Amino acid sequence: MVELSGHLLFISFICYLIAVGFFGGAIRSPSTSHLPSTYNRPGTIAMFITLFGFFAQLGYFITRWIASDHAPLSNLFEFMTFFGMMLVGAFILLFMIYRTAVLGLFTLPIALLIIAYANMFPKDINPLVPSLRSYWLQIHVTTAAIGEAILSISFAASLIYLIKTIDQTKRNKQTWWMEFVMFCLICIVGFIACSTVFALTGYTSTFKWIDKHGIEQKGDHVLVYHLPAVIAPHQGELVTAAPFKPVIAVSPYINANKLNTVICSIISGMIIYWFIRLIARKRIGALLKPLTKHIHADLINEISYRSVLIGFPIFTLGALIFAMIWAQIAWTKYWSWDPKEDWALITWLFYAVFLHLRLSRGWQGEKSAWLGVIGFAIIMFNLMIVNLVIVGLHSYA
Repeated sequence: MVELSGHLLFISFICYLIAVGFFGGAIRSPSTSHLPSTYNRPGTIAMFITLFGFFAQLGYFITRWIASDHAPLSNLFEFMTFFGMMLVGAFILLFMIYRTAVLGLFTLPIALLIIAYANMFPKDINPLVPSLRSYWLQIHVTTAAIGEAILSISFAASLIYLIKTIDQTKRNKQTWWMEFVMFCLICIVGFIACSTVFALTGYTSTFKWIDKHGIEQKGDHVLVYHLPAVIAPHQGELVTAAPFKPVIAVSPYINANKLNTVICSIISGMIIYWFIRLIARKRIGALLKPLTKHIHADLINEISYRSVLIGFPIFTLGALIFAMIWAQIAWTKYWSWDPKEDWALITWLFYAVFLHLRLSRGWQGEKSAWLGVIGFAIIMFNLMIVNLVIVGLHSYA
């Protein structure tokens, strides 16, 4: 059953990859570019393949649930694959309403990056820790992920709007920030590429270290790095021969291994980014601008707003209300000021401000689009940095 679930996830990944090409064909078809993409053959094929991939990924989720005997939401691999599936599901929902192919052309690559990123983490099925053995695992985590996925559609739509409306021939703060967003996305590609290369070479380096309680961690508790060690754990001592030596050590309250992964991802992303710039001799935003030629800016801005309007109440239920109920059951208090809880609250407050500025202050167009981009950055910071680097009550992964 585990093998079947893996095959279904791979099939869904390939389907999304193929669908991106057909969505590109749908928006570049000169005879039908003014029509909704479902009215032309490439758009129809793209949507059919996307639906097939979504149901294949749903099959992955169900078969893994059967194999593990619990909802596959307990570690980063499982959560991020579910998040990617819900992102595709949110796109399908909004596509059925607005029927614009360019949304698929930008949303599916984001889903692909998330799924590929998830595959870099351990895929083993392990028994749940006692605090996760509750039906609230399904309720809290699924609703929070669905809410974040729908909110993430706002990012895809906002990115399309900014690429279309910002003049890429000028050097100003808008083009600088646009390139920074593109660089951050490329860093995810860098992580995937870097992890794949060093996994194929079998690279490892092992450290003894001192934890936050002053206890030396050795034997079965050593830290094993699978990427070059730039960051060492607190009072870390390298116990295996390795060609790369760490530059600095960090506090025991920071997960040195995961922080090292983030730094390696940034370095790899920089290499890939400048390679693209060297070949193309133009900004990434300028490379993507022709893809937005036939889209109406007001329509895509409306999609960004509607996705927040739908996703915000779902996120409120999952990430705050249901989370507090489960926290009271598991830890006997509603709120612990845990880093994960804090950033969930920050995310909620940000999107509350987004809706306030949009409805009461009339923030539309470019201002609203930048808010959509910042909101997704907060979600990704919570998902990647808080989960990977900061130690807290939610450090199950």
